[in-house]
Amino acid sequence: MYKYFISICFLFVFVNGQSQEQKKDTLINAEKDSIVYKSKYGLRVGVDISKPILAQFNSSYSGLEIVGDYRIKKNLYLAAEVGFEEETTTEDYTNSTVKGSYIRLGVNYNVYQNWLDMNNEIFIGARYGFSIFDQTLNTYTPNVNSVYFPADEITSSVSATDLNVHWTEFIIGLKVETFKNFFVSFSGSYKIAMSVKEPDNFETLYAPGFNRIFDSGTGFGFNYTLTYLIPFKKK
Repeated sequence: MYKYFISICFLFVFVNGQSQEQKKDTLINAEKDSIVYKSKYGLRVGVDISKPILAQFNSSYSGLEIVGDYRIKKNLYLAAEVGFEEETTTEDYTNSTVKGSYIRLGVNYNVYQNWLDMNNEIFIGARYGFSIFDQTLNTYTPNVNSVYFPADEITSSVSATDLNVHWTEFIIGLKVETFKNFFVSFSGSYKIAMSVKEPDNFETLYAPGFNRIFDSGTGFGFNYTLTYLIPFKKK
């Protein structure tokens, strides 16, 4: 009887010890789980480096674009791009130059779930875009459809000013923090023209900020940006 009593005591001590260890592990895990990783909120500014790179390989193009965004919620950012472009377009019968500036305003939404204190993004976005520009028809050849009386190229230029385009665009992109507060981003966009003010008797083929305008009134764009975050707070 006494032997059984001692065995029960030892069993109680063992079970109690195991219970204390489990409670200790639970408390440690709870403390780990209670650690909150705060995200940085601030202004991120930079430049689209694809445009100066393109200008190096295409003598008929020049451009510069400044980009920025401001975080207003965990996954929501106000975004804007402002820039200047000059493009000379050569078609079958025409050669024209467009020069002007543009602005795009909208939002980005981050659909990527970051680990711990990471700040990477897979984002979707929308923009309203507005461009104001001048267009010069450098040369053109009338399309007379005759092999016996071919048309001569007209070299006297014709200019039109204060042209504009309004459009909406939808964006999908990737943004990666490569160094502390320094980000590399790539994005592509699909653009839909809402209105185009064109010169008389000539079609606008290219608009700054919109790129090539197809017959359907749509266009495409891409950006490769380097940006730096100026953090204001964490939450």
